[in-house]
Amino acid sequence: MRSVRARAALGATLVVAVALIAAGAAVLLALRSNLIDRTDLQAEVVAREVASQIALDTPLDRLELPDDEERPVQVVEEGGRVAAVSEGLDAVSGTSSTAVAPQPSAPTSPGGDDDDDDDDDPARGEVANGAPRFTSGSATVDGERADYRFAAVEVTSGREQRTYTVYAGAPLATEQEAVGTVRDALLVGLPLLLAVVGSVTWLVTRRALRPVEDIRREMAAITASEDLSRRVPEPGSRDEVARLARTTNETLAALEASVERQRRFVADASHELRSPIASLRTQLEVGAAHPELLDVPGAVEDTVRLQQLAADLLLLARLDAGERPGETRLDAARLLREEVAQRAGERVPVSVSADEGFGVAGSRGQLVRVLGNLLDNAQRHAATSVTASVRAERGRVVFAVGDDGAGVPEDQRERIFERFVRLDDARSRDEGGAGLGLAIARDVAQRHGGTLTVSRSPAGGALFELSLPRAAEPS
Repeated sequence: MRSVRARAALGATLVVAVALIAAGAAVLLALRSNLIDRTDLQAEVVAREVASQIALDTPLDRLELPDDEERPVQVVEEGGRVAAVSEGLDAVSGTSSTAVAPQPSAPTSPGGDDDDDDDDDPARGEVANGAPRFTSGSATVDGERADYRFAAVEVTSGREQRTYTVYAGAPLATEQEAVGTVRDALLVGLPLLLAVVGSVTWLVTRRALRPVEDIRREMAAITASEDLSRRVPEPGSRDEVARLARTTNETLAALEASVERQRRFVADASHELRSPIASLRTQLEVGAAHPELLDVPGAVEDTVRLQQLAADLLLLARLDAGERPGETRLDAARLLREEVAQRAGERVPVSVSADEGFGVAGSRGQLVRVLGNLLDNAQRHAATSVTASVRAERGRVVFAVGDDGAGVPEDQRERIFERFVRLDDARSRDEGGAGLGLAIARDVAQRHGGTLTVSRSPAGGALFELSLPRAAEPS
């Protein structure tokens, strides 16, 4: 069963069916027990009335027995002799004797005094005070057989001191009819109720899952059309389905941005590669035709640019793939001084201020690349000087590189960290970079748990600050 609606409807129907069956069985048992208790009480009342007469020495043939055919009575003497039965009783079961006719009495033991002197001090019989015994059986009265509950009450006569058991019956027809009516009602109503429960669950589930089906249909359309700008419908409710729709749209938006960034990256990379490749090809073709005109330094410079651009693209690809940096501990001051030392004799000198005694953890090659990009960018835009420093600040290590150039406009300070973005587009490509240096620097900083920001330097130019977590001291 693949349909969620069908499974929900079937599950709800089964649960309700089990609950209703259990409740119906409990109702039937309680009803039957209550009606049987009521029937037992009726039988006990009749049995005690007859027993009271025997206790008062009423002759057995003169007992006032119920003339109601639904109240059969049987009086059984100790030893099993039937002493009296109600009128019309043709057969009985469930009592101590199945006889339905009075049997002759045993002779009274000799020695008894039956003269009138007994009236001066009459003896009284006794009805048992304990709870009577109840049995189930049947009786045929005037040719009609029915099920009965019999109450058995013991009594002792006054003069003869004989013990009798009075059996009085009460019919179970009312109980059977009531239980049967309720049972039939349950048997008829249960399937109807289950059908209603299943139908309502099906409809409610269908309505609840309709937004999910809309989301599925729209996602299928997006997959078929490959149009990531489309979004799934968001229901107005605040339930799980609405949250699913919002999460799906957020995922689509992130996917669209990622695909767009990748497309732009490929386009920009192709554009950046085309210029040096075309220049290098032209120089080589001219050199092939006229060796004396071959510009070897220019060809080497274009080759270097291609090598640097390929290295940048490869590093960005590794960063996008989620490459994790190493955990090597590096001395921060030494790292900065070594990178600055490689720029001795450049057009713009770099002054260094470095605090000693603390380090950072990460990939040496990637961090050196970041510092190199920041220094290259500062020297490219500085007028007369570049400053580089490193300091410890609240559990972090901050590298700062500043220049005295034109600086970065405030509204462009985030844009310069995007890939292939340059604020000096009017300048020759030979003088500027490909617009990947700062993008690489920020990505590397974030991979190392740090940040890279730009602000205005005291000298009036740009101030780049690379903040990284401070590494623990070696043991």
